Amino acid sequence: MTKSIIAGATGLVGLNIARQLATQKEQTIALVRRSVDGLPERTEILEIDFQQFLISGKLPLCDHLYLCLGTTIKTAGSRSAFQIVDFDYALGIAKKAREAGATGLSLVSSVGADARSTNFYLRTKGQLEVAVKSLGFSRVNIYRPGLLRGKRSNSRFLEGVGQVVFRFIGPLLVGPLSNYRSIQADLLAQTMIDNADKGEGVNYFHFKQFNTN
Repeated sequence: MTKSIIAGATGLVGLNIARQLATQKEQTIALVRRSVDGLPERTEILEIDFQQFLISGKLPLCDHLYLCLGTTIKTAGSRSAFQIVDFDYALGIAKKAREAGATGLSLVSSVGADARSTNFYLRTKGQLEVAVKSLGFSRVNIYRPGLLRGKRSNSRFLEGVGQVVFRFIGPLLVGPLSNYRSIQADLLAQTMIDNADKGEGVNYFHFKQFNTN
């Protein structure tokens, strides 16, 4: 039976992955910083201090890592704090999963991610993409969604407004611009699960490759 680990299991995408994997009776471990409600009963919870865990912690044997860690600069409080979560913690967990035997990695990145971007957010996302590709996973699936739609546990006013706006202008985004369309988090989660065991090497997924039906 496949054993998957979800980093960022309390976030919008990670929580949807946990719920969908639970219906498939797959062994799932959720990495969390504190005790939380809302995760499926079948999900094993591993509560960790990320900073200390990356120094001395070990993950149990696993097959696949869903890497959904992420915050915002506003929530983190500064660029440096944001980078600790979105790059340092994310990369550190990916390394731990590889050491624990994982051969597959599914990463939630962002449309426009580029390690050479002048935009700090997109540059950080791009740098993480580059870093995880060098860890030796047999299969790295990188997902670059636009704005994620869905109900969050912590309300973000501007993001909520953006969800409404992008729902209406999405059909107007065609050709290369279609990559910037918003996507329901549960549909992205479903896409990630469906492709977890398919193909080898590094694969990029944009809006056109998402399960949108």
